[in-house]
Amino acid sequence: MKKDIKIIGSGFSALSAACYLAKNGHNVTVLEKNESIGGRARQLKKEGFTFDMGPSWYWMPDVFDRFFADFGKKTTDYYQLIKLNPAYRVYYGINDFITIADNLEEIISDFESIEKGSGSLLRDFIGEAKSNYGIAIKDLVYRPGVSPLELITLETAKKVGQFFSNISKDVRKKFKSQRLIQILEFPVLFLGAKPSDTPSFYSFMNYADFGMGTWHPKTGMFDVVRAMESLALELGVTFRTNANVEKINIHNNKVKSLIINGQEIEADVVLSGADYHHTETLLDQKYRAYSEEYWNSRVFAPSSLLFYVGFNKKIKNISHHALFFDVDFNQHAKDIYDDPKWPEEPLFYANFPSITDATAAPVGMESGFFLVPLAPGINDTEELREQYFDKIIDRFELLTEQSVKKNIIFKSSFCKNDFVSEYNSYKGNAYGMANTLLQTAFLRPKLKSKKVENLYFTGQLTVPGPGVPPALISGKLVSELIEKYS
Repeated sequence: MKKDIKIIGSGFSALSAACYLAKNGHNVTVLEKNESIGGRARQLKKEGFTFDMGPSWYWMPDVFDRFFADFGKKTTDYYQLIKLNPAYRVYYGINDFITIADNLEEIISDFESIEKGSGSLLRDFIGEAKSNYGIAIKDLVYRPGVSPLELITLETAKKVGQFFSNISKDVRKKFKSQRLIQILEFPVLFLGAKPSDTPSFYSFMNYADFGMGTWHPKTGMFDVVRAMESLALELGVTFRTNANVEKINIHNNKVKSLIINGQEIEADVVLSGADYHHTETLLDQKYRAYSEEYWNSRVFAPSSLLFYVGFNKKIKNISHHALFFDVDFNQHAKDIYDDPKWPEEPLFYANFPSITDATAAPVGMESGFFLVPLAPGINDTEELREQYFDKIIDRFELLTEQSVKKNIIFKSSFCKNDFVSEYNSYKGNAYGMANTLLQTAFLRPKLKSKKVENLYFTGQLTVPGPGVPPALISGKLVSELIEKYS
């Protein structure tokens, strides 16, 4: 039966759900509070430079392929992919870095050159990670988190021990070099938790990294947003921007309408791709499924301090993606999770898309994106932002042996306060709720409201978790629940 479905937000999970629901014949409207769609994956254009404002890593290409295949399409119908070589660099000192190649054999060889015997250990480790990846994609992540029985299959039963150990322990059993350990622990940071709090099974992220490679849509991650928007429009989805949802009205424990910019709009089904906690504040107290105490007790992924920087020259000694691990990795993690505060010596990530994409910057110039992970809920001021930009740019100049400060045309920042104001993000988190053992699958907030009929949720605070590929999957899962129950 055709239903009038209103979707709050226009991030990847909302766009995914919109496509599936429209394909099933429903009347779908996407409501976005900001001026442009994409949620955290919006685009910034300034003085001839173009930046992806949020996600910048394209991993797990098979998930994107599967999404478009569900509609009889291919990714190549909408955008082109470039496999990055090198995938990224990890800096440890002055012009001292490890380059991650675009193929496993070369990576194995590089590991062996750093630590004798580590090459064969890495081959075995990635073999196990590949097995986990196959199980995750086949048996786990495409399940809606309704029941613990979803986790019980013949294949997962063989892996049960991996849910009670963690990535940090497993990596340290095999490898002694701190450099290699940090490289192997890095991918699980996309899941939002410390490696020591991330179950061993999630090593499948290492296969996504070394086995499948790092890709870049030809003109940036916003290519994927545009592609999903185009597909949605083909399927009949309506988009409304500058549409701020202020209230969800309930009648007889069932969704009745939304208040949008002061105007009441009726709906048969409401699906929120916005922040889960924020969405529940749009309900009267008695209809909220999760208390403030619940949210405060959860482990959230970090917030971030981001800088979008335009340089009037090409930058040397750098790759498209670069990680700066020249300071204490563990101390920075403690400053995020154990004793939340601004890190004295921050790790940071830099991305120079104009190395790959000529449209990202004017000729002869460079676009730079810098990210410092921070504790959610942290104090955020302009003075602190400036202080930390100076910290990271000084280190960047030192480690890459060049002067760049005087070549900055402009810089724009985005931090915790902006995540709250722009995305209604709980405590200004950037990536959602971490995938720890007690926040996995059926233990995450539910896709279907437990208290309100025809109210649903999707995105990084629910199933299957943080990241762009999981967001696409979340949209599919919730659309299936809507078909089943509404």
